[in-house]
Amino acid sequence: MKLKAALLAAVLALTVVPAVPILAPAAMAQTPMPDPLDDRSAKRLDKMEKVVRELRAIVFQGRDTGKPVVVQAAETDAQIAAMSDRMRDLEQTLTKLNGQNEGLTHDLDEARRANEAEKARADALDQRLAALEKRIADQEAAAAAAAAAPPVAAATPAPASTDPATAFKSARQMLLDGDYAGAEQAFAGYVEAFPDSAKAPEARYWLGETQFVREAYGDAAGNYLGAVRGWPQTSWAPDAVLKLSRSLVALKKPADACKTLDELARRYPKAPAAVTAKAASTRVQAKCAA
Repeated sequence: MKLKAALLAAVLALTVVPAVPILAPAAMAQTPMPDPLDDRSAKRLDKMEKVVRELRAIVFQGRDTGKPVVVQAAETDAQIAAMSDRMRDLEQTLTKLNGQNEGLTHDLDEARRANEAEKARADALDQRLAALEKRIADQEAAAAAAAAAPPVAAATPAPASTDPATAFKSARQMLLDGDYAGAEQAFAGYVEAFPDSAKAPEARYWLGETQFVREAYGDAAGNYLGAVRGWPQTSWAPDAVLKLSRSLVALKKPADACKTLDELARRYPKAPAAVTAKAASTRVQAKCAA
């Protein structure tokens, strides 16, 4: 880098010859005065000689080693300053990128933790749904088995009396007294002993009531159905149809319940207001079509 500057200085020194004034003989005889220009010229000559010696040493060194002498352009202060500025800019950019990278890493960790928590909640919800579905399936299976069972057990007790009227009256009194278990046995015995009597349908209705109270909806539905077979025009018939539809809803059979409610409105248009109101709420519960 210094070589090129030295060469240029040497060439410039060789081409510019300092002017030496020609003095007249008379002037030469005078006492010479010190000229500051001569001192500067001497210094310049010394500097050029030093440069020439350095150049000769470089040239001879290149000749002796056989390697070419390469003169490279000197870097200016402006270029060095520019490179320093670029280095500072790069350092600032790198610092900024490192900060952004740390922020992204933090956000990614937060998102990963949130995803893991959401997955854990989803797994817990799936387990709860599976358990709920199993419970519903078990209940439906139990209800179906209860509906398929005969409405009257094989070991039905005999009625308290061999007279149908007396036996019916005795069973009805048990029901009025709140003895639902005794009334259930008494009405079941009556239906078994007197299936063809005039009071047999009503006995089935009251038997269904005792079973509906203890939530034996399968047995109750069977007895309600037997009670209203033929759609009798009696005071208890509309309520029997209503209770049949409610039993079907409890047995998870909303379509059958809706059909039963349709028949209730068609067969008993003058049903009591209480029965009509309960039928409307049952339709909502069964999600019947309007």
